[in-house]
Amino acid sequence: MRRPLTPGARAGLAAAGAAVCVGAWLVHEGTRTQAPPGPSAADAWQGASARPSSPAPAAASAAPTDAAPLGWSRPTRIRIPVIGVDAPVAEVGLGADGGPEPPSPTDRNLAGWYGGSVTPGSTGTSVVVGHVDTTAGRAVFYDLGALHRGNAIDLVRADGSTAVFTIDAVEVYGKADFPAARVYRSDGRPELRLITCGGGYTKATGYRGNVVVYAHLVRSGR
Repeated sequence: MRRPLTPGARAGLAAAGAAVCVGAWLVHEGTRTQAPPGPSAADAWQGASARPSSPAPAAASAAPTDAAPLGWSRPTRIRIPVIGVDAPVAEVGLGADGGPEPPSPTDRNLAGWYGGSVTPGSTGTSVVVGHVDTTAGRAVFYDLGALHRGNAIDLVRADGSTAVFTIDAVEVYGKADFPAARVYRSDGRPELRLITCGGGYTKATGYRGNVVVYAHLVRSGR
């Protein structure tokens, strides 16, 4: 059984900075005329450069409360109903550039859980990455930038449980400005990060940055 991401490992991953971009393997389809959706400013962390220690409400009503942490169990599937994501999850490691490696580009409907992070629902920050597109077309996280605060993310786990997260913020960062320490940090509760490429595209450089979804555990079930 893998151990949760240690503070030292988190620091090493954070030091990778812009190297986290999973778009290094992606090639934009030459016939495409429409870019992936980008996050709305209304869904970013509000009011400060450093994210708050508690989630921002998605509406006037109170935000969903935190749930008790779950035990260690690998994720097997991710579902994001509002954007139609229903995909298997494979374990991935670190790439040569020091960031989480993307899942295989041969399967467009595949997400990758970074095995150096905690499993979804455990105390700490779980990291799931996915392609925005491949040479064959749109991929699993193409619509990640269309998500909003308050949307739900379900992670089905190997023990039969489902960890349900609610989105706290959706942001986009340039490669040179990727706030790795902020993205990977843990506030001592079960949290989730979804990461894909975004921030504009050029044929010369590929995708210019990353879309990052911040979420926290609100309930679990079977």
